[in-house]
Amino acid sequence: MALENSVGVVEFVSGSYGTLRNERGERMRLLLKGKLKKGYTHKDDKMFHTDIVVVGDRARYSLTGGDAAAEEILERRNWLSRKAPKRRGARAKGERMEQVIAANLDRLLVVVSMRTPDFNNRALDRFLVAGESAGVPTAVALNKIDLDESGEHENWARLYRDVGYEVYPTSAATGEGVGDVREELLGKTTLVWGASGVGKTSLLNAAFPDLALPVSEVSEATSKGKHTTVVAKMHEPTPGAFVVDTPGVREIEPYGVEEGDLRHYFPEFEPFNNECRYARCTHSHEPGCAAEAAVEAGEISVERFESYLRMLATIEDEPNY
Repeated sequence: MALENSVGVVEFVSGSYGTLRNERGERMRLLLKGKLKKGYTHKDDKMFHTDIVVVGDRARYSLTGGDAAAEEILERRNWLSRKAPKRRGARAKGERMEQVIAANLDRLLVVVSMRTPDFNNRALDRFLVAGESAGVPTAVALNKIDLDESGEHENWARLYRDVGYEVYPTSAATGEGVGDVREELLGKTTLVWGASGVGKTSLLNAAFPDLALPVSEVSEATSKGKHTTVVAKMHEPTPGAFVVDTPGVREIEPYGVEEGDLRHYFPEFEPFNNECRYARCTHSHEPGCAAEAAVEAGEISVERFESYLRMLATIEDEPNY
């Protein structure tokens, strides 16, 4: 085995194999040794798995017959994750592990649709909290605006821009806003994330036609999308632009966010977090809450505040295993 003091970027991984892009921009087959496959954690005599290597990781590798054998995964500067989906039959607290989606990102682009499936601001807010808690700058694409006959997207775009997010109303079908998304993706490593059927892959294909990624239709019976993209994969549609296409998710719960943290991941709350009567105010029931007063004064939107309260109610303020 010939050793190289070389580092590459993981573009795809599944089981023991994947793809790595080396320093020269060449793609190599990636081999994962046992210690770098799924790791295991014990809790209460139960065994849970956690991913050791994900898309975007920087791997030190050696050469094995022309393949890249990963020797070490270097420290991540950031990573985006969620609580792993519930396993069938799992009931005990603490059974939901962290599922890391991708690492070492410059940007998160959350794609939501206005119709088929209908826009869900509470789901969008969960994606945004995941981005905020990871410290990854986040933008929003309001897709399928060609189906939004009422122009509802204009109000939502205004709301989220007022919070501080870049918002791009888009239509992969008509091309509207596609150029803006393309500009957003240039020169960065971006995770494109969202629910099933919102048109993530179609939007990427519209922005970069040479990608030609496979897409599928949304089911007319359920208005839900199918998992055309089955694993996260990094693409370089044009030099210097790296996009991570991900499977659509059916549920999103940010990982590692505890009850006392959540208020810090709603940017519009920040001016009021230190103005409450109680230092550890959760902005939910305490007297003298500055955030609640800001809602009444119209300085925080009712929609975002209600979304925050719904999210707060689902958080278990306990260690994540």
